[in-house]
Amino acid sequence: MIQRKTFKLGMLGAAVLMTAGTVHAATLRWAGANDILTVDPHAQNHQTTHAFLQQVYESLVRYDAKYQIEPALATKWTQVSPTQVRFELRKGVKFHDGAPFTADDVVFSLTRAMTPPSNMMTVVQSVKEVKKVDEYTVDLILKGPNPILLRELTEARILNKAWAEKHNSVKSQDYAAKEENYASRNANGTGPFSMAGWQPDVKVTLKKNPSWWDQPKGNIDEVVFTPIKSAATRSAALISGQVDFVVDPPPQDLARMKDSPDIQLIEGAENRTIYLGLDQFRDELPGAGTPGKNPLKDKRVRQALYQAIDAAGLHSRTMRNLSVPAGTMVAPMVHGWSKPLDERAAKYDVEAAKKLLADAGYPNGFALKLDCPNDRYVNDEAICQAVTAMWTRIGVKTQLQTAPMSQFVTRVMNNDVSAYLFGWGVATFDALYSLDSLVSTKDGKTSSGVYNGGRFSDAKLDTMINQIKVEMDQPKRDALLNDVLKLVKDEYYYLPLHHQIRPWAMRKNVQTPHRADDRPMPAWTTDPAPRGRPPDAGLDDHQVKTIAACA
Repeated sequence: MIQRKTFKLGMLGAAVLMTAGTVHAATLRWAGANDILTVDPHAQNHQTTHAFLQQVYESLVRYDAKYQIEPALATKWTQVSPTQVRFELRKGVKFHDGAPFTADDVVFSLTRAMTPPSNMMTVVQSVKEVKKVDEYTVDLILKGPNPILLRELTEARILNKAWAEKHNSVKSQDYAAKEENYASRNANGTGPFSMAGWQPDVKVTLKKNPSWWDQPKGNIDEVVFTPIKSAATRSAALISGQVDFVVDPPPQDLARMKDSPDIQLIEGAENRTIYLGLDQFRDELPGAGTPGKNPLKDKRVRQALYQAIDAAGLHSRTMRNLSVPAGTMVAPMVHGWSKPLDERAAKYDVEAAKKLLADAGYPNGFALKLDCPNDRYVNDEAICQAVTAMWTRIGVKTQLQTAPMSQFVTRVMNNDVSAYLFGWGVATFDALYSLDSLVSTKDGKTSSGVYNGGRFSDAKLDTMINQIKVEMDQPKRDALLNDVLKLVKDEYYYLPLHHQIRPWAMRKNVQTPHRADDRPMPAWTTDPAPRGRPPDAGLDDHQVKTIAACA
């Protein structure tokens, strides 16, 4: 009998869980609370979507198990000048439809990512032009020096030019406008898995690519992902053996899972910060009952909302200790983080919050709508329910509105929110990734401020962020990162709540490394599929309903 254990990994740890069993090809039955949003690799900067698309589409470079850069579709890169980087491409690579991978695909794909309505402009924000040198060589001409170019390019996925042209998908899907194209439902990449089908809110199926240029580290030949919104249903599906792996097990069920001899848990720190955003743009806040005024533009009001939040209570009661209370907008494993920055800006104090509101001219408070996803982050709806009660206690009559991530994110991108809960993971493990998307003034044309849902604008911050993008002197750059993060903190432009800890739960037979970016790697996963539980196609609708009824 295998001894049951709970594994706890470090920030960037990637320890592999080992169990006994005969290895053969297997299906990984994966479940999570929220579905992917699209199959277009440049349409949405959404973690669950990225987790799947990086299995299908590849980039010039990628991360190894310790988040160091290694070759992928490019085998070598040379810094020709401070603003010119030459990439030599891997030969013999085939797309899933059999088409050869060449420089034309790189030029097309990176240009597509750079062009609106792409939602991935932030990962090519420094690229001015992509030039073909020959069939297997491309030059990236930069707007200026970029100290983290390779880390950004890990998210710039390559698709086949001829395929996109044939299927009228030259431009990225415009997700915010609720438009679709062929590439939003169909895929053609070079990765270890091909997209075999996507039924939104029902099932995603990936099939092993037998022609992949690299060698998988595991034995998974099929991945079937089932989005299961209900926390109780997800837990029941894992405990009953209907699924093999749950990326977001509910905190309230972890103790029961730990007591199961058939389940193992990994509790790993994630590079994601959960925070509250506030509308600091509109001159009149809709529904606030403050004609001609937007209270959220006043720093005193923002501070009052911050001090009304019992962060320790959220940590212990709502999150059941699966969080790290945060004072800054980046997690500890992200370059730019420091312990002083991560101390809370002001202590929890209801009376001080009420006084700040009165000083700002709102002694009787005002009304506020809080938007929140209910299927994306650990206990997201419960967090918002707690915050709603805390804000109401100081006179801010808060109305909570929840929705699935697919609906909620559109409202944030379209700036149709007053206050909202969001989570931001840092794909580059460098704070610029957060600052460019969340803090820069939103211009609607570039990557700057693309997720600045509150649309605040600070010219001083913009200037410093632009300096960070090109500063190659590490001490100077680090000082700038610190100054920007401190200014965001001091002005209460955002209200950080906590850095998320994401436990993964899986059947004992599953062997896989935990990832701080919350992206499981099926190509690194082994499932010996014990006798009596043959690989299958996951849950059907009837099974989901049955489990829900029993949970």
